[in-house]
Amino acid sequence: MTTDTLEKTAETAENWFSDDAATFGDRLAAAREAAGLSQADLAQRLGVKTKVIEHWEADAKEPRANRLQMLAGMLGVSLMWLLTGEGDGVDMPDETAAETAQVKGVLAEIRELRTAMTAMTGRLGRLEKKLRQGLDQSAA
Repeated sequence: MTTDTLEKTAETAENWFSDDAATFGDRLAAAREAAGLSQADLAQRLGVKTKVIEHWEADAKEPRANRLQMLAGMLGVSLMWLLTGEGDGVDMPDETAAETAQVKGVLAEIRELRTAMTAMTGRLGRLEKKLRQGLDQSAA
């Protein structure tokens, strides 16, 4: 890497959610995702409709002051960070963490499929047994 590239990378990491790099909606979405909440989960906890969260994250509307304080507390970030990008917020996304999350998701899906297949195998065995019993009774 060149010196310019290293400086830009460091600057991006340093100002990842600064006022210049992200909006309130971007910071809200990042904090919500870092907390492991869906828009619907956050809406339910705040007592608002999911559409309201969507509007906030799209920067189409802004929350009232009382909701801002609740958001900061629920998401574990400072109110200042949520508003300006300065202060205690979420860490810059780590590609390794994203890849790990994706792998965990795939593993969870594999476990679900394996459980479903085991249940289907048992069901198939029971049906086969009934069919054999039916054939044995009709042959006798």
